[in-house]
Amino acid sequence: MLFNNKMIKLQKENFAPIQETSTDKSVAFIDGGQAEIVSAGNFCLSFIRVAALVFVNNKKIKDYKHEFYLLTTARYNNQDLLYESKIFGDRLFDEQDLLISSQDSSIKTGIERAPISRVSGAARRFAELALAKKSDADIIVLDGTLEATFRNEEKYLDLPGQVCSVAKSSSLFTTSGNSPVVVLNRMGLPGCWSYFIEDDSYFVKLHPWSKHVFRFMGHKEVLSLLIGNSKDALFLGYPYGLIAADRFARVSNSERNNLRISFLLRKENKEISEYLSAMNAHEILDSMG
Repeated sequence: MLFNNKMIKLQKENFAPIQETSTDKSVAFIDGGQAEIVSAGNFCLSFIRVAALVFVNNKKIKDYKHEFYLLTTARYNNQDLLYESKIFGDRLFDEQDLLISSQDSSIKTGIERAPISRVSGAARRFAELALAKKSDADIIVLDGTLEATFRNEEKYLDLPGQVCSVAKSSSLFTTSGNSPVVVLNRMGLPGCWSYFIEDDSYFVKLHPWSKHVFRFMGHKEVLSLLIGNSKDALFLGYPYGLIAADRFARVSNSERNNLRISFLLRKENKEISEYLSAMNAHEILDSMG
């Protein structure tokens, strides 16, 4: 398997069974959602929501969320096109950490400048990590990985306590071009298991009937607690807490359309309106369809 530019041999000795255990510790599942409200070539207004659901013994005891608008605009400085952002609403992180060149490799795909809308993905990620840092739960489970992909993200990855992540998808592959997930499912033990990759990274199967294998990062001891939370029939083997957090944070198409229609009419959005009034009116109307 190719992992972090290294070749790692897949071998049966790296498998370990996972036995389900229960605990009175609280577990917070955190995820986020976002929607593009208005955008053009030189600006993007997004709505971002991050949420946490806290479980004890696989029963939800509380939930909380934070919401904000993110206005990202482009400006030319020292022969470079920069994207700068302003937060309207819950400020979970420093908006200055989103100041970034349109040529930055962490948001760019290919040789073209990154589209301005890419900044909202970084903002959502920073907000999720900032929310995790504020949580008082004993264990925190994030969607995705604990690796930095955006510029300045490492500032928010210094998280306290037992923090782990579960990634639904993986871009890893074997030297033969196969998926490690397929190979590991064939090689794996009966029941639930983990497969050690390196450091705190594992592949895990959290339900014996599941066909899915996920990438896990964090303390291995948490896995025995996640098995009891991974029995939802709609997605066997994936923690229900993350499914519920995704639903809680998700911004639906109908909600996005309502936000698009009403945000300029709200008094609390007056400051956003003032920013947008400086933009090209035709671009705004065209972006709204």
